[in-house]
Amino acid sequence: MAERSTAAVDVADNSGEQPLTAQAGQSTADGVVKNREQDTDSDAAQENTGTEGSGTPSPLELHSGHKLARRYRLEECVTRLDGFSSWRAVDEKLRRAVGVHILPADHSRARSVLASARSSALLGDPRFVQVLDAVEENDVVYVVHEWLPDATELTTLLAAGPLEVYDAYQMASQISSAMAAAHREGLAHLRLNPNAVLRTSTGQWRIRGLAVNAALRGIDSDTPQRTDTESIGALLYAALTQRWPYEIDAYGLSGLPKDIGLIPPDQVRAGVHRGLSELAMRALANDGATASRHESPCTTPEELVKAIGEMPRIRPPEPAFTTPPDYQRTTYQQGSYGRPAPGLGVTQSAPAPPPPLQSRTGKALKWAVSALLIAALGLGSWQLADALIGQGGSADDTNKTQTTDGNDKSPQKPKPAEPLTIQGSQEYVVTGAAQAPGDVAKTYDNDESTYWRTKKYNAGPALAPYKPGVGIVYDLGSAKEVSAASIGLRYTGDHTTVHLYATDSLTPSTGIDGMKEIGSATTSDRSLNVKASDPVKTQYVLLWITAVPNAPADGYSGAGYKQAITDLKFTG
Repeated sequence: MAERSTAAVDVADNSGEQPLTAQAGQSTADGVVKNREQDTDSDAAQENTGTEGSGTPSPLELHSGHKLARRYRLEECVTRLDGFSSWRAVDEKLRRAVGVHILPADHSRARSVLASARSSALLGDPRFVQVLDAVEENDVVYVVHEWLPDATELTTLLAAGPLEVYDAYQMASQISSAMAAAHREGLAHLRLNPNAVLRTSTGQWRIRGLAVNAALRGIDSDTPQRTDTESIGALLYAALTQRWPYEIDAYGLSGLPKDIGLIPPDQVRAGVHRGLSELAMRALANDGATASRHESPCTTPEELVKAIGEMPRIRPPEPAFTTPPDYQRTTYQQGSYGRPAPGLGVTQSAPAPPPPLQSRTGKALKWAVSALLIAALGLGSWQLADALIGQGGSADDTNKTQTTDGNDKSPQKPKPAEPLTIQGSQEYVVTGAAQAPGDVAKTYDNDESTYWRTKKYNAGPALAPYKPGVGIVYDLGSAKEVSAASIGLRYTGDHTTVHLYATDSLTPSTGIDGMKEIGSATTSDRSLNVKASDPVKTQYVLLWITAVPNAPADGYSGAGYKQAITDLKFTG
């Protein structure tokens, strides 16, 4: 499995009959009652009371400090429900936090949980919290996945109020694109609720529990695409209104008033963006009956992505600048330091201006300054005439090299290249599996011995039809002019083709066709320079590789068509 940093655990507990309406039971951690997920579904009571006598295996006797595979040390029980438990744990081998779902091997859902976890791990899409391991061992089935300590649940974000328009737009766009990619690979979520959606500290949206959460709770659907699409509509509705789009209260949100039906978000709260309001209704439409303003309903995530693409793009808000306070003058700056302030009975007279230069010394000084000015003007005129004559005499001699005086301050001098600092990065995956998402930071660590390497392909140099391309999106911290890039490569031979594109985020909302190309270049050497015809101002730059050379086997990588980036630098 891919080795990724850390991730959060999804711990909701509904029975699966209504994936958008599920209630959390009480989860325990070593006897201490906790309610970590705040799920509120009407099925929870039936689920908790219905396990007795149902043939479901009793929960495993686990405790903090227990180790799985002599590697994963359990730290805190987050959920204990219906024969399975979810834990925050520590991977002692890699020294990182992970999440673990555990259930007995003879549990009725053990086989489907293993199959779902392994299918989810093969997707390798960084927009999903990654499954790191899925094992059956010693009569126990456990699934290990990322834990994201810097991520915040949508439930927590909505507790403070509705999202800003741009944040809601980004959430709907990124979640829809991710789910469309998952459905293309035959995977569905079926429990896409505010607890399953996370926003990282860099502003990217991640989805946890793909396929696994539904398998843990025995949830199934005859129309998985429609179910996930309606879930995205409910998420967008909640983000715009801070209300759950049904009559029940759920996920810490109040439901809609009873007997009024499903009304558009812009009728629930003033100031809601009209386009996003229509989008939420199209995703929530029941057989088209509630489609807003005669728009056709969206029944799949792919249709939702298309609808978002047809909307006018919502720009991020301009940064707010606070007005500095008025400048406060002190008595010292007013020129009264050491003197009594006016208005206290002391009359202050304005100082008399100094007398003009009327003395004999003053007149001599004025004549001397005038003479110097006249001499300077004459000398300057002579130098200018000499320079013009020299340029005219050399106009016919094309073999002579014209030199420029060091004192020439012509504004035509080109600006020196300025190195740009990379603040973050993320692998960009269009189709299929990722290449090496854990190694992207090695491309700009100033160490040529480390690298990010593509997978090995059997034909080339062009990656198509296996993939349209592979690459990495880099974050420059703020919008900056990008004019060139120098790229260190590991392999020579055949040729390597690289394109640079300006994009809108680490998880671009458009495909390659919707990005602005900065420049491209091809080489058969171990270094490549890409120059822009005109500098492009952007915060995010996609390095996109479309052709790779045939390289020999090295390390754990066999011989085939592949390439690796050792060192990358952008200049502005």
